[in-house]
Amino acid sequence: MDSLKFKTDMAFTYGEPSPMGPGIVRLVAPNPSPLTHRGTNTYLVGSTSLAVIDAGPESDEHLSAILKAAGSRPITHIISTHAHRDHVDGIAKLQAATGAVTVAYPRDPDASRVALENSPSGRYFVDYDYAPDIAAYGGDTIEGADWALTAIHTPGHAPDHLCFALEGRRVVFSGDHVMAWNTTVIAPPEGRMADYQASLEILLDRNDDVFLPGHGDRLNDPQRTVRAYLLHRNWREKSVLDALTSGATTIRRIVPQVYRDLAPQLIPAATLSVQAHVEYLIEKGLVASDLPLTPDRDLSPL
Repeated sequence: MDSLKFKTDMAFTYGEPSPMGPGIVRLVAPNPSPLTHRGTNTYLVGSTSLAVIDAGPESDEHLSAILKAAGSRPITHIISTHAHRDHVDGIAKLQAATGAVTVAYPRDPDASRVALENSPSGRYFVDYDYAPDIAAYGGDTIEGADWALTAIHTPGHAPDHLCFALEGRRVVFSGDHVMAWNTTVIAPPEGRMADYQASLEILLDRNDDVFLPGHGDRLNDPQRTVRAYLLHRNWREKSVLDALTSGATTIRRIVPQVYRDLAPQLIPAATLSVQAHVEYLIEKGLVASDLPLTPDRDLSPL
């Protein structure tokens, strides 16, 4: 059985590009936090013209690093894995500096929004109004002078989440869907556990050499990691159900049973993760509750 082993070490220097393979460099944005690890990863892809994958937060320091790494090569595309602010807030200034077109999965303007009190980070973390110049859906290919990226729609962490496969190479830019340093936060209503697990199955069916994630270091055995993620989510679901049947009859009571010795700043994210699991258990017909779910609403196993 594959076990989930986190890789939290990461060799890099802020502002300096790290080679990730031929025609790929990584820059780490200076926005470290308990939810972003060392910071958001920005990738420059190409040799003669460039795609920037995930421009990162709004940061003049990071913008300067991107432009310096590009040098005389034009940045023609700014591609986003999803519209969480630590990935897209830097787009406006980068586009103004380069004239590049923006590419992303278009969000549903009528979709439910996460209330501030339910945010895992204590602030609004989604740019609900972000609208790309080019809408990309699963299976679409975006091309530059010497690179091509095919989108893989992987909702779960976010409804608009895309991974990108680099054509001709067994490399996938996995965004926040699969990372080496930690599991992905699934924060309802932005995140949905049923979608997340289905999206993991999509990546499990591939045969890739490396995933380059939105936070943390590269994954060199990606399908094994995906399998471990699925096993971990199944184990977590069982832990939630066991806590419920043992008498923890609300999400708030389940959290300390499932996440022991949790740092206080991570309790909101853990609460949302348990909610996502409970929602999935309700969909499966294993748990009952009045809706909408709240941390203190009574739950009962079926």
